[in-house]
Amino acid sequence: MVDKLVRYLKDQLDRLFNQLADLEECREDLEEEEYLETKEETIAQLHEFQESLDAAMAGNLSLTDELFKLKLATQTAISSAFKTPEVIRLFAKEEPSQLRTILTQIDRDVTLGKRTASDARPEKLEVLTALKRLGAELSQEEELCLQDQIKFSSRVDSDSVGESVLGLVQKK
Repeated sequence: MVDKLVRYLKDQLDRLFNQLADLEECREDLEEEEYLETKEETIAQLHEFQESLDAAMAGNLSLTDELFKLKLATQTAISSAFKTPEVIRLFAKEEPSQLRTILTQIDRDVTLGKRTASDARPEKLEVLTALKRLGAELSQEEELCLQDQIKFSSRVDSDSVGESVLGLVQKK
């Protein structure tokens, strides 16, 4: 029974994350108003999902660990700490190896000149933050990248990625 409920909840969260990812992929095909309305509806569904998790966690202690992980992923999505739906999904599924693959792809794209380092930086910081929150071991270079962003974001309040990184890393 508990396993079935946890599976259902994970499937529901995956559906919401897929909905966010699809929305971002189709953004250019949608009117701005339609995009914003759909995104707000999805965020509202995430809030409802979070409320359901709160109620379930209050009732059954054997579910607490699994539900806490789902709740953390939901809070992360709602707070927009991660901007990329794929990073949110992999964070929720606790997939550090797939996050590492994204990190490798980002670095490869910069090396090949497909992206500039400054364009790739926000997504790289998202992935590094997700890895840190999952307890993955970061290289010295990766830790320095996060620390540099924390120092920078403490000086520049308008950097939303920096604020997200600062908040998530300091919670760890």
